[in-house]
Amino acid sequence: MMKCLFFLCLCLFPILVFSSTFTSQNPINLPRESPVPKPVLDTNGKKLNPNSSYRIISTFWGALGGDVYLGKSPNSDAPCPDGVFRYNSHVGPNGTPVRFIPLSTNIFEDQLLNIQFNIPTVKLCVSYTIWKVGNLNAHLRTMLLETGGTIGQADSSYFKIVKSSKLGYNLLYCPISRHFLCPFCRDDNFCAEVGVVIQNGKRRLALVNENPLDVLFQEV
Repeated sequence: MMKCLFFLCLCLFPILVFSSTFTSQNPINLPRESPVPKPVLDTNGKKLNPNSSYRIISTFWGALGGDVYLGKSPNSDAPCPDGVFRYNSHVGPNGTPVRFIPLSTNIFEDQLLNIQFNIPTVKLCVSYTIWKVGNLNAHLRTMLLETGGTIGQADSSYFKIVKSSKLGYNLLYCPISRHFLCPFCRDDNFCAEVGVVIQNGKRRLALVNENPLDVLFQEV
C-alpha cells in the first residue's frame, strides 16, 4: 500500500509542477468587456434625440447663468451671424436652439458629433449655423467658437459631450486629426475644454485650459 502511494505521488508531482509553472508564466487573459456607452440626457432625464432641438443652458442661475446663442462676431465680415455666445444671466432671452448630429445613430457621452444652430435661415447662411473652432485669436490668446463649419467632414467642426466633474456636462472640441492646430488640446485624447472668455463685454465660447463651462440641455 505504501509503495502504491509513493508511486502515485511520483506520477502526480510533474503534473503539479507543470501546472504551477504554466499558470505563473503563462497567465490566461480573459477578454474584457467594452464599456457600455452612456447616453447624454436632457433636463427631463430623457436621452438626447438627434432629431430634436435643445437649448444649451447653464447649471447656475443669476449672473453665473445664461443660455448659449448665435450672435454677430465683432469685426467680422461674414454675411451672417457667426459667433457662439452666452447670455450674461439666466434672466432674459432664451438661447438659440441647437441640434446634435452624432457620427452614429445615437448621442452618447465622449463620442464625436457636430453641433448646429437649428433655426430657419436663408440658403446663404446655412453653413453659418454649424459650429467650428476658429483660428488663434492673438488678442484673447485663445481659439473662439464660431460658425461656418461642416457636417461629417474631417475639419475643425467636431465636438464631444462629457460628464462634468461638478454638475451637468462639459463640451469638448476634438479635431478629428492631429494635423489641425490645437495648442489647447491635451495629449492623451487631443481634445480641449470649452469655456467662456469676455469679448467686447460679451461672453464668448472659447477653448480654455481651466474652468470649463458646465451646461445642461433643455428640449425645445
